[in-house]
Amino acid sequence: MSIPELRNTFECAHPVALVTGSGSRRVGRTIAMHLASLGCKVALHANTSNAELQNAANELRSSGSEAIAILGDLRDEDVTAGMINQVVQAFGRIDILVNSAAIWSPTRLEDVTADELRNYFDVNAVGVFVAARAAGLQMVSQPSGGCIINLGDWATVRPYLDHAAYFPSKGAVETMTRSLAVELGSRNPRVRVNCIQPGPVLLASDVADDKRDKIAQSVLLKKVGTAQQIAHAVQFLCENDFVTGVTLPVDGGRSIFANDGMQTGLNTG
Repeated sequence: MSIPELRNTFECAHPVALVTGSGSRRVGRTIAMHLASLGCKVALHANTSNAELQNAANELRSSGSEAIAILGDLRDEDVTAGMINQVVQAFGRIDILVNSAAIWSPTRLEDVTADELRNYFDVNAVGVFVAARAAGLQMVSQPSGGCIINLGDWATVRPYLDHAAYFPSKGAVETMTRSLAVELGSRNPRVRVNCIQPGPVLLASDVADDKRDKIAQSVLLKKVGTAQQIAHAVQFLCENDFVTGVTLPVDGGRSIFANDGMQTGLNTG
């Protein structure tokens, strides 16, 4: 894929992108930086990490990109919808929304409370919906439409322990993606909604080497992924205007592979 393809998709030299959860140095930040490198004007978002958010915006500006920084709590419906208005007021349009912001923390099943479950849904599902609806309806009014990409999680199909509140909230994103693709595409066929399921990427710096190797061995391609590979998938879904309503695993085969010793030695003659 090339930069002109991205520009041609949205019929403008500098498409406008909002990436939620792009303040701290995680996947969202990498996606925002990659879209800026493709010529996008970028709105960065964070909930509380204002210093990191401002640093990211300044980094983009120093490299010649147009960028704004938006602080907002995705649990507040008015604030979340208002973020889209801020982007449109600043740039006159919105072409790309990447819903990358999410919360997660291990909690034993016995310790999960109803309030914790609601908090996960408020950020990881309801916040995604409100942002996507606001951006999508703006895109519907634009002749060139737009593209919404939600980040899910590969492990919704094979959940692991101590995340019983987190996985239901991320699993909702996949169904929401298909529903919004129908709702918005019916109003303007140039509006598309897709989902990416990242696998093990961008491990924390304090992950020990033996654990890192164990994670790599659990992946079919025997390696840990990078945030840049998720950003490339975002670029593909932005540029390919014949893809909508899909959930794309970018996980090195993790969702289809079980490292249980049963993958070899099955041929008994």
